[in-house]
Amino acid sequence: MGSFHKLMNGYMGRILHVNLSTGELWDEHLDPSLARDYMGGSGLAARLVCSMVDGETDPLGPDNPLVLMTGPLVGTAMPSAGRCSICALSPLTGIWGESNTGGFLGPELRFSGYDGIVVTGEADHPTWLTIVEGKPRLRDAANLWGLDSYETQDRARQILDDERARVACIGAAGENQVKMAAVMNDHGRAAGRAGIGAVMGSKRLKAIALRGTDQVPLADPDGFGGVVREIRRSLNEDMACSALRLAGTAGYVDLALMYGDMPIRYFQQGEWAGASELSGVLMAEQFQTGIKACYGCPIACGRETESPRFGVERVDGPEYESIAALGSLLMVDDLESVIYAGHLCNVHGLDTISTGSTIALACEMFERGVLTEVETGGLRIGYGDAAAVHDLIGMVAKRQGFGNMLAEGSAALAERYGVPDLAATVNRLEVPMHDPRAFSGMAVTYALSPRGACHMQGDMYSVDTGQSAAEDLGIVPVDRFDDSERKGRLAARQHLWRTGYNAWTLCQFANPGVDLLLRALECVTGWSLEPQDLLISAKRIVALKRMLNMRRGLDKTDDRLPRLLLEPLDDGGSEGHVPNLDALLGGAYDELGWDRETAVPTRETLDALGLSFLEGM
Repeated sequence: MGSFHKLMNGYMGRILHVNLSTGELWDEHLDPSLARDYMGGSGLAARLVCSMVDGETDPLGPDNPLVLMTGPLVGTAMPSAGRCSICALSPLTGIWGESNTGGFLGPELRFSGYDGIVVTGEADHPTWLTIVEGKPRLRDAANLWGLDSYETQDRARQILDDERARVACIGAAGENQVKMAAVMNDHGRAAGRAGIGAVMGSKRLKAIALRGTDQVPLADPDGFGGVVREIRRSLNEDMACSALRLAGTAGYVDLALMYGDMPIRYFQQGEWAGASELSGVLMAEQFQTGIKACYGCPIACGRETESPRFGVERVDGPEYESIAALGSLLMVDDLESVIYAGHLCNVHGLDTISTGSTIALACEMFERGVLTEVETGGLRIGYGDAAAVHDLIGMVAKRQGFGNMLAEGSAALAERYGVPDLAATVNRLEVPMHDPRAFSGMAVTYALSPRGACHMQGDMYSVDTGQSAAEDLGIVPVDRFDDSERKGRLAARQHLWRTGYNAWTLCQFANPGVDLLLRALECVTGWSLEPQDLLISAKRIVALKRMLNMRRGLDKTDDRLPRLLLEPLDDGGSEGHVPNLDALLGGAYDELGWDRETAVPTRETLDALGLSFLEGM
C-alpha cells in the first residue's frame, strides 16, 4: 500500500470498487485532481456518481452506485473528524441522496487502506463485504440476514474474531427496502436520511465490516500536531461545545422551544406545555447512564440512556432530532416512551426524522378524516398515543399492514389520499426539526439542499444564535427573522461552508474558525489554501449536485417550502412570522452564481468552476 501513499498526502490514494452482480472487486487509484477539486465526502462521491447515473437510473436498481466516502481529515488527529458520507440516488426522493454518520466507521475505512468504496450491481443472495488490512472480500450473509442492526454488528465482529472491527449494516427496514431505511454503525449511530439503507437492501448487501492499522500520510506532521493542539484548546473554550458536552444535542430542547424552533403537532402549533417534559436536562437527570464520543472528539455529544419500563438497559441517544420527531411533533410528552421509540428505530434501522414525521402526518390525516380505520386496517391513529407510535415503527420496518403505506414516506402517503400539500417535505424528504419560521435563513437551506429538506446543509439557527460563525467568509449572526436578499446570500454562504464540512469531512459541532481549519488542511494535504479556495470548492460541489438533480427532473419550481411552513403560527417564539422565500432565494441564487429566472448555474459559473462538461450531460 505504500506505493499508493506516495501519490498524495492526506489520502490513502485508492477507491475500492465492488460489483455485486459479478462478484468482482478491484482497486482504482484516486485521481489527485478530483481529490483537490472535490475534497472528499459527499463532494467526491457526487462527482463519481454523476458519471455513472442518468435521469432514468432506478434508485433501487443495480445501476445505482452506493458510495462510502471519507475526506482528507478523517482518521487523523484532527478533532471531530470521524465522519463518513454514504451516498446514492435516493429511493425516497428520486434525486441525489447523501447521509453522514459519525462514530468510528470513516476512520476505520481509512485504516483499512481506502478513501472510499463504490458498490454497484445486485447480489443474487444476501452478501456482506469485509476489508481487513487492505484485503477486501465478499461473504455469504445468510447467517446475518434477518438480524437487527445491533445483532448484525455483534455477529459480524464475532465472525471476524475482532471486537475492534467497525460495521455498517441494515436492519429489517433496509432488508424490506423501506424508503426511510438507515445505515447503522457503531451500535446506534446512523446514516439516517434519504433512505440509503433501502439501497443496501436492494443490493442484498447486509453489512460492510472494516478493520485496519494503516495511517493517513501527512504533508507536515509536526505542523499538524501544533494546529491540532490549538484547535483542541479552542473547542475546550467554546461555549457551544461545552453545552453539548454537558447535555448532548437534547440540551437544545428548552432553547428551541423559546425560539419556536422545535416543531409541535406536525408544524401547526407554536406552544405546548408537554414539550417541557422532553427536556434534555430531565433526560440527563432521569435516564442518562453515560456519554459517548466519536473518533478523536473532545466534545462527546452522544448520550447513552436506559428505558427500564420497556426493559431496555442501554439506549443510544436520543438526540434532539429524535426527541422532537418522536415527541413534540407527535404530541408525545412521555420522555421514556420517546427514548424507547428512538431505540426501536435504531434496532430496525430507520431514520427517526422521516419515521416520526410520516407517523405525524398519518395522525393529522386521521384527525382530518382523510384516513379512517378502513384505510389503516382497524388502527386508530392519533396524536399523543405513544403505544401506537411504537407499534407503527415495527410495522413500517417490516412493511406490515398500514405500515407498508407509511414505509413509502410522507409525500407518497399524502399523494395516495389526495392531499399532497399536507406533507411537510421538500423534494419528498421530510423537514427536520428546525422551523424556518423561527430562523428565516433555514428557508434557503431547505429549499436548496441537494437531498431535500436538510438542516445539515446550512445550520442558520446556529449562526443566528451566535454558536457558529465564520467571519472571514462573511458568515455572521443577524436578526433571525431577517428575510432580505442579503440574508439569502448569507444563508447560501453557510450552505457552502457546511458543504465543505461534508467534504473534508468534519463534524459541524466543531467550529474552530476558518484560519485553523485552513492550516489543518494545509498540514495534511500540503496544499496552499486561502479562505476563498474553500468556498470555490464548495460552490463547485453544490453546482455539481444541482446539475445532477436537474438531470433527475428538478427545476426552479421545486425550490419551495411545504404549505404548512408558510402559514403563520398564532403563538410561540415565531408567532406571526413567515419567511419571504422569494427574496431569500433571489439573494441565494446571486451568491451561488445561478440564473434567477431558471435557478440553473450560469454558463459563466460552470466554466469558472471547471464544470463545463456538465452542460452536455
